[in-house]
Amino acid sequence: MPEAAAAGRASGGRQSVIQLAPVTVPKASDVLAAELRERILSSEFTEGAALPPERELVVQTQMSRATVREALRILEVQGLVRIKIGRGGGAFVQLPGKDSVASSVNLLIRGRKIRLSSLLETREAIEPYCARLAAVHRTDDDLAVLDAANRTIADEGSTMAGFLQANVDWHVAVATAGHNELLAGLMTALSRAIYTATENERFVNTEVRRVAARAHRSITDAIRAQDPEAAARRMTRHVHGYADAALKADERTEITVDDR
Repeated sequence: MPEAAAAGRASGGRQSVIQLAPVTVPKASDVLAAELRERILSSEFTEGAALPPERELVVQTQMSRATVREALRILEVQGLVRIKIGRGGGAFVQLPGKDSVASSVNLLIRGRKIRLSSLLETREAIEPYCARLAAVHRTDDDLAVLDAANRTIADEGSTMAGFLQANVDWHVAVATAGHNELLAGLMTALSRAIYTATENERFVNTEVRRVAARAHRSITDAIRAQDPEAAARRMTRHVHGYADAALKADERTEITVDDR
């Protein structure tokens, strides 16, 4: 008698109702990349340290050279290693910084086509606190960067591109002066997106530039004086006024952001 029939009779003729879902097996390169990533983030591999050479990783993991190379490429894309070619080359550990945050946020802004109004709302929510932190933690070097940006912003002979880049530099410098890498990364992405979206003569006229120059000087003075309340208050007024003016001048609901 066939085994199926015997099994059916043994179970009283009932069919099993147990069903198994498809099993997804991760790629070997993803597994290796995940292990190396965890060791990097847990500081087992310190910043600047060289990972074992490819041939040694092949021996240790018993994976193919192609798998090892793919795992290292994954980590390189994630910004956790840098690959050097040639004599003295290899994969070297690097830790994420504010540029990694900025890159991720920029991808979100571009991919989701975030509205200009949403960018401005986000900046209004976080930048006054950035100014507060800057007033508390700023150094002389931080002030020098702010002052340099302010000189370019106040130069009415500079091009619009020069003015906008100085604006980005100043806003990022305020966040950087607070010495919070996460906030600095967020502000880097937001500032680039906002000023790319408002890069037009219809909005950035002489009066807008003069107002921005005055506001930036006033906020910088509060940061220099290490007055967090004044810095936050002045920044709130500045970014709120800028948002109102920008939205009145631009009726678009979506923006396109470049990689500058």
